[in-house]
Amino acid sequence: EIVATAPDGGIFNNAGQVHNHTFYFLQFNPDPESSMPSGKLADDINRDFGSFENFRKEFSDAAITLFGSGWAWLSVNTNGKLVITKEPNGSNPLRNGLRPLLCFDVWEHAYYLDFQNRRADHINELWKIIDWKIIESRM
Repeated sequence: EIVATAPDGGIFNNAGQVHNHTFYFLQFNPDPESSMPSGKLADDINRDFGSFENFRKEFSDAAITLFGSGWAWLSVNTNGKLVITKEPNGSNPLRNGLRPLLCFDVWEHAYYLDFQNRRADHINELWKIIDWKIIESRM
């Protein structure tokens, strides 16, 4: 609730980052069962983006082109449609009434030691460890 309603400032910044990082790390598995979503999530991705490939490109582009530090998110809006958003700093879709499903951290600390300034390489590696069962459970 604090993440969704706190005014900008210290409380929100800290609560938002705790939420975002916890949400982020829980979605990964070094040996996921599948490299693609299935079931309702796959159906919704095909409905709203045309194909998984289109979704992956659009989501990657959002993460790569976010100016500065922040997060790329896949969320469900109040009409049940999947939407991709870019959120700066510690913000997240909860502040806009969306239900988040997937996020990519594009703060430099998330990738600099491994990829230096190659954010796109970081994004490409994240796709390999998404646990799609976790993402679908968030629907």
